[in-house]
Amino acid sequence: MRVAMYYSNKDVRIESMPIPKLSEGELLVRVHSSGICGSDLMEWYRVNKAPCVLGHEVAGEVFEVGQGVTGFDIGDKVVFTHHVPCNNCRYCMRDNHTLCDTLHATSFDPGGFAEYIRLPRINVDKGGVIKMPEGLDFDVATFAEPLGCVLRGLGRINILPGDSVLVLGSGMAGLLNIKVAIALGAGRVVATDIHDLRIEAAKDSGASSVFNGLQPELTDILLADNGTKFDHVIVCAAGETVFRQAMSVVEKGGSILLYAFSAPAAKFQFSLNEFFSQGISIFTTYGASPIDLLQAIELLHYGRVRVSDLITHKLELDQTSLGFQLAADGSESLKVIIRPNN
Repeated sequence: MRVAMYYSNKDVRIESMPIPKLSEGELLVRVHSSGICGSDLMEWYRVNKAPCVLGHEVAGEVFEVGQGVTGFDIGDKVVFTHHVPCNNCRYCMRDNHTLCDTLHATSFDPGGFAEYIRLPRINVDKGGVIKMPEGLDFDVATFAEPLGCVLRGLGRINILPGDSVLVLGSGMAGLLNIKVAIALGAGRVVATDIHDLRIEAAKDSGASSVFNGLQPELTDILLADNGTKFDHVIVCAAGETVFRQAMSVVEKGGSILLYAFSAPAAKFQFSLNEFFSQGISIFTTYGASPIDLLQAIELLHYGRVRVSDLITHKLELDQTSLGFQLAADGSESLKVIIRPNN
């Protein structure tokens, strides 16, 4: 089969490798659509593992069923996740599935930018493979994983009806956070970004106001626009400057959600007293649990969160290198979908 082998953001090659062979309890899926995620572009994390086949926002069709598998048949349309929790450990029992050691050790073979994927038994048994509802488009279904991640993150900060929300950074994660915050009943959602395309996309996604993140006196502009500080600030762009921006505009008793994460060497200082005296809560989030994925699929299926407007490019496997360049640049693309079997 053909795969897009990742060496760096500027070096993605079409190569051949054997179609994975199934063991008992596994599934082989023919990939229809696979989205390029922002985390696929983090060279500080990915290059050390290269060469490898990336892609974890995937939807496809069951092509072969391993011995002992029940509940799935050849031809079933499915969406699936690369990380699967054990559902038995103390973290899973406390609804901290994304802290599960098993979740961080699981993956599939090889990755979404390939013609076929082997789904291990744990994916099949532990909720890591979900049948797509009738009528759900493969391209749209790739959003189940990133949307599930957003649902988990926003669930942590408990947005109440009418709350004000600021989203710093309107890449794909930021745009999905805007859409879900509105779906959850946020009263006013404001956003920032530095690319014109993303600024317009944030407006189209429902943000009340959107500002260029490089504007001078941005803090004053944000506060003047909202009339007060924000109940919740969602940080979707990594870096000290953005975090300090969040600190300067979050309301007393409010919350900051660190959705984007920085390279391990990135460090900066802040005042603990400021958190203590103002009652600010900081939350982090990573990944999605099986229930998050189920909820995401339902929202996509019923159109409660619409994502088709976020897809700017649909490319064949041979164009994966171009897709990575477009996604890494960020000025001319939102979501890039690769169709390995198109």
